[in-house]
Amino acid sequence: MSSTHAARGIDTSRPHSARMYDYYLGGKDHFDIDKQAAETVAAAYPGIFVCARENRAFMHRATRVLAQEHGIRQWLDIGTGIPTEPNLHQVAQSVVAEARVVYADNDPLVLKYAERLMRSTPQGRTTYIEADVNDPEALLNAPELAEVLDLNRPVALSMNALMHFVTDAQDPYGIVGRLLGALPSGSALALSHCTPDFDPATWQKVTDIYTAAGTPVQFRSQKDVARFFDGLDVLDPGITVGHRWRPDAPNGDEPAEELTDATVSLWTGVGIKP
Repeated sequence: MSSTHAARGIDTSRPHSARMYDYYLGGKDHFDIDKQAAETVAAAYPGIFVCARENRAFMHRATRVLAQEHGIRQWLDIGTGIPTEPNLHQVAQSVVAEARVVYADNDPLVLKYAERLMRSTPQGRTTYIEADVNDPEALLNAPELAEVLDLNRPVALSMNALMHFVTDAQDPYGIVGRLLGALPSGSALALSHCTPDFDPATWQKVTDIYTAAGTPVQFRSQKDVARFFDGLDVLDPGITVGHRWRPDAPNGDEPAEELTDATVSLWTGVGIKP
């Protein structure tokens, strides 16, 4: 981590999606302006807390399935967000101690807490890079990535609750295609994405709130989320609502109540590159 990165200021003049997500998860690493924006979202969509929780639970299950059933030993997690235990490397290394994980995010606040992301097992490796998914070339060429990941061996590309912050004007499918194109056969994509499919009116309100706060969003349909998996072998049960993706896989986050698709409103899927 460079000193210039460490010295970068944290903008508290407007809410930030990563800090709002921290609030949804019950964290403490956010500011009043983030809390206010998050509570405005929650007033329109009370399920946002469940959605955030189920997103984390999906990440835990997908990581375990890839490690246990598909031999994945390396992860590139983009849009990491503020650390929330267990983090991805803790889940992966609980299955296979030598797992290697590169975290990437573009929020200086995540950098501040990055030491939480680098408490690896002795056998494994983790690192954090400050990078933006909208610049996949810079991300792939980061020297820190090359120090931890061997791109000649399968890598799981983890993109949880990220791509709805990339609008069509920013070429989201091209970005994912470029990242997957750099990874060898046997690599994987694990992706979750909020959707308006079950309650379009509510999600239009959520869109308006984020946009007004300076964060453009584009929540997508199941069909449009499935496009991210073009050319991949999608694992059962396909592109499905978060709590329905391998619900019997252990994750330590079993839901306390019966969930509905509309409450969760999150499409999830895992695909393997042939």
